[in-house]
Amino acid sequence: MQQSLLKRLLSFTRPYLSYLALALFFAVVGVSMTLYAPVLTGRAIDLVAGKGAVDFQALKAVLKILAVVVATAAASQWLMGLCTNKITYLTVRDIRVKAFDRLQKVPLRFIDTTPHGDILSRVAVDAEQVADGLLMGFTQLFTGVVTIFGTIGFMAVVNVKITLLVVFVTPLSLFVANFIAKRTFKFFKAQSETRGEMTALINETVGNLKLVKAFGYEFRSREKFDEINARLRDCGVRALFFSSITNPCTRFVNGVVYTLVGIVGALSAVAGALTVGQLSCFLSYANQYTKPFNEISGVIAELQSALASAKRLFEIIDATPETPDAADAKVLGHADGTVDLEHVFFSYVPEIKLIEDLSLNVKAGQKIAIVGKTGCGKTTLINLLMRFYDVNSGSISVSQTNVENMTRDSLRAAFGMVLQETWLKSGTVRENIAYGKP
Repeated sequence: MQQSLLKRLLSFTRPYLSYLALALFFAVVGVSMTLYAPVLTGRAIDLVAGKGAVDFQALKAVLKILAVVVATAAASQWLMGLCTNKITYLTVRDIRVKAFDRLQKVPLRFIDTTPHGDILSRVAVDAEQVADGLLMGFTQLFTGVVTIFGTIGFMAVVNVKITLLVVFVTPLSLFVANFIAKRTFKFFKAQSETRGEMTALINETVGNLKLVKAFGYEFRSREKFDEINARLRDCGVRALFFSSITNPCTRFVNGVVYTLVGIVGALSAVAGALTVGQLSCFLSYANQYTKPFNEISGVIAELQSALASAKRLFEIIDATPETPDAADAKVLGHADGTVDLEHVFFSYVPEIKLIEDLSLNVKAGQKIAIVGKTGCGKTTLINLLMRFYDVNSGSISVSQTNVENMTRDSLRAAFGMVLQETWLKSGTVRENIAYGKP
């Protein structure tokens, strides 16, 4: 499942392959310069520590080249960072837009059955988690992969036998990281879901604070918050604990590698197979070679969190949209005011009946008041008239035309709805008045 999630997430980067190519190019340049620096450092050490007088002219030339190499490496890393940031935030923007567009198209049933705070958490917080995971993943992926293969090449030039020793031992780091990663995903998934619950509770409490105070619900609201907060803490601690194991484990394996390189390299230097400068160069490479494996542990933990958040975003994107208007749907022009309900049956859930065999004929200009206790179906009737929901059976006609044969936009434009609770859009008074007809 994680592989399919990752594959789908990466599919959103396809429009930005040019930035990926640039990031890879700058990663190659930056890492190449970084790896070439130890060669120059080793050469400088040999010039100073070698027999005879120090060749200051040669040393000066080496140091000049070293300065250019270091500056080029720094500039390349900076440019690669710009590219990876661009890819990440363009990708997350596209995912957010797709999720928001789907929210505009899902049936009202989806909105009614999903806590609003949870939806907000997915589009806002989970999207940021995806961004953090992608950014770290891209940055470490490009530099890490190039560093690993580049370092192997440079080490092989210095000493093939010690290089083979390093290559055979370090895969243990990948095994440890992969083993732990498989067990952390479920904890990050639970953490994202619980965070959504908390956002939903805060949104509902703050949005209805007057009711909370009027009914003296503060204490129970606090109890509910504490319960969710405790679960979020537990999920977070578990996720952090298991993900944090990776780094010490990989560092231990890499420490063993570095120690072996130091011992074998020192013996080779004593035997005359390596110069002091080459040994210094090789130790620097061994350190750089193991560094990406240490960083991969952090990337894996962040990526698991990002995939858990991406799964929640994709659940919105994959939500079944509202049934589209029929190809031959009519546009309701002038509504004459007649409304006819013929043997209408409707229920939100099959096992709980709500409206059964309702027939009603409203003439043009006639005023109708529908009264009843809470939950008897008054608001539901409005939802059916405006096609926020479709009837289970029977028919509703407006101006002698079945509403299912009309476009939803033209049908809803014919109604004037006064909501029970006031809703104001962020903006000016003019924008609120003109909301229906901007």
